[in-house]
Amino acid sequence: MREKFAASQIALHWLTFLLIVVAYSAIELRGFVQRGSWQGYALIITHFSAGATVLVLMLARLLLRIRHRTPEILPSAPRWQTGMAHLIHTLMYALFITLPVLGLTSRYLRGRDWWLFGVSMPVAREPRFDLSDTLTDWHETLAPLGYWLVGLHAVAALFHHYFLKDNTLLRMMPRPRRDQ
Repeated sequence: MREKFAASQIALHWLTFLLIVVAYSAIELRGFVQRGSWQGYALIITHFSAGATVLVLMLARLLLRIRHRTPEILPSAPRWQTGMAHLIHTLMYALFITLPVLGLTSRYLRGRDWWLFGVSMPVAREPRFDLSDTLTDWHETLAPLGYWLVGLHAVAALFHHYFLKDNTLLRMMPRPRRDQ
């Protein structure tokens, strides 16, 4: 049995984390720029683009999770910790798939121009403002849960590493480069 996750899983984990930071930062920074300014549009496009990429990466991560076995935690964790880890991971996957789906669908249904990576995206011929607003409300209501889940995930990893002294965190760290 491997002692680390597959390199592809590690790369996608950290890339997903980085893009989640970008998506959340872009939307938080939007409040500091003038509404309707080019900086505001740039932040929105960045938020949408990072979110859409998170969706793709989370789906790819699910496929890799099915393909590769999870490396064992050594020394073994109690069952309640394993259960909590599964619960938190499930909630994180669900949230970071659901948020982009809600956000992107709401933009489509709004019927107004919107962009991903600077490319104009299709819009509904007949806008559905009520449904778009509902999806946006759900997106904005669920989004703060991401701060808590990511924070809890990070604290748990550090707790395992520094206090329980197991390999939980090390399993997801990139391999050190070997200089030639």
